[in-house]
Amino acid sequence: MSQIKILVVDDEARLRKLVRDFLVRENYDVIEAGDGQEALDAFSDNPDVALILLDVMMPKLNGFDVLKTIRQLSDVPVIMLTAKGEEDDELQGFSLGVDEYISKPFSPKVLVARVNAVLRRSGEAPSNENLLSVGGIEMSIDAHEVVIDGKRLDLSVKEFELLEYFLRNKGLALSREKILNSVWDYDYFGDARTIDTHVKKLRSKMGDKGDYIKTIWGMGYKFEVEE
Repeated sequence: MSQIKILVVDDEARLRKLVRDFLVRENYDVIEAGDGQEALDAFSDNPDVALILLDVMMPKLNGFDVLKTIRQLSDVPVIMLTAKGEEDDELQGFSLGVDEYISKPFSPKVLVARVNAVLRRSGEAPSNENLLSVGGIEMSIDAHEVVIDGKRLDLSVKEFELLEYFLRNKGLALSREKILNSVWDYDYFGDARTIDTHVKKLRSKMGDKGDYIKTIWGMGYKFEVEE
């Protein structure tokens, strides 16, 4: 099966490389463009592009001008990258046919999840969607979504990663140190009590299912589902 092709358009070479690296790890074929005109040329040369990541502010042609031209030719899904809080940009983009927005700075993991979700909606999703289902909790890693009793939870990136870690380690006693090293990575130098804060917020958002996260006093936590 051929790789799904994604066009990444941004005038910041370092950001393009970061995005490319994360997408390549997910087995996507990535094409880069450094400005609006390059984007149109690349799209013309690669009509099989399945999705475009498109920056708003660029030299030669901005993202909106690029999008207008592309929409005359194709309904390929487009995710626009915009400065945080630029609501007017988002409204203009949606009126031109943007599928989704991501504000800079963004987490590469979240970006990949959004790409997967948009491609799935367009029928181009990779076939290895990562799904977890435990005790009535449905988690899609690719779509970065959690659904409990038909209701989608609004989780921060770290809350999502913490819940994923609990689901994958159901029934195991997990020390705060182990959770910190696994979810926050080994280069985190903050207070381990940040775990308690995140667990408290996660429990609250999970409603009755929050009771699945058991406290092991003096040690850490255990995710335990009563069958």
